[in-house]
Amino acid sequence: MGYHRNGLRVALAALVSAAVIGGGVAWAEPVSSPGVVATSVRSADGSYIEKVEVQDGRNVRLLVHSAAMNKTYPVDVLRPEDVSEPRPVLYLLNGAGGGIDLATWKRNTDALEFLADKNINVVQIIGGPFSFYTDWVREDPVLGVNKWQTFVNEELPPLVDAALGSNGVNAIAGLSMAGTSVLNMAIAKPGHFRSVAVYSGIAQTSDPIGQRMVRATVEIWGGGDTRNMWGAVDDPLWAANDPILNAEKLRGTNIFASTGNGIPGIYDQPGGEFRLEPPEETPKTVAIGGVIEAGVNWSTRNLNNRLNQLGIPATFVYRDTGTHSWGYWQDDLKSSWPVLAKGLYSAP
Repeated sequence: MGYHRNGLRVALAALVSAAVIGGGVAWAEPVSSPGVVATSVRSADGSYIEKVEVQDGRNVRLLVHSAAMNKTYPVDVLRPEDVSEPRPVLYLLNGAGGGIDLATWKRNTDALEFLADKNINVVQIIGGPFSFYTDWVREDPVLGVNKWQTFVNEELPPLVDAALGSNGVNAIAGLSMAGTSVLNMAIAKPGHFRSVAVYSGIAQTSDPIGQRMVRATVEIWGGGDTRNMWGAVDDPLWAANDPILNAEKLRGTNIFASTGNGIPGIYDQPGGEFRLEPPEETPKTVAIGGVIEAGVNWSTRNLNNRLNQLGIPATFVYRDTGTHSWGYWQDDLKSSWPVLAKGLYSAP
């Protein structure tokens, strides 16, 4: 009981502090999860936590209403083992399906088990399929309204900090489509995320090859229209959202990036632990994943070269094998932990 009260006091203190300093978070009533204060939390921009679903002592789902998208989205949180003091936040993004499909960190890896003893809040957003988690210029007939960079960078953090009593220290990681997104989020708001980890992400978007990879994700797989995202292919927004062109703004951020080379490896066998498709479909799926990962490898090496030119340190992992699949991302997340931890635990 004392443990619960200590955690709750921390969360209440953080909430009051946010309301006084930022002038944007309203009072909230406590719910029955250690250190969580969430009912009716509201920010100055009009976003708010609509509801809290306590799943167990460590897992909570926040239903967060985005003012920018005028829609409520689930946000799953793994709470720290010890909530007796404010803890940092790792935002962990899923891939192209946005976590609304079966391709999620929780379902396909042991990532949450690995992170469970790290004394951090792990925040997973459920939504934004095929959106590149960016701010689209207009509503799309298929993919709807997408203002995900605003949601992740501006709307969500003050609500998370107020509800969870976190300490305002953040890192972000994402795979595949979200790899592009986490780089761009760090670029858009330098210093907000102290560490960034990219697993098989596209690091460039504005050259013809990068544009083809982005358009394949949004249009072929998602059914959307990239003209509603960043305009026509010659629109300056493509360059504005190109991590390589804007890499200077990553200076001071702890950076990790990993990729395979497209050659099938240990996690590409039919019927394997991390295969999502029926075994008879594995050869075709692996072939497609190999092509994707080869492109990712090329893009990642270009980011590596660009950061070297700028004198920005970063950690790059190039695996000898591996296609675009979950087993490798599970390994990569664990490899990235020292980089993520450097930002989450170290003084700025």
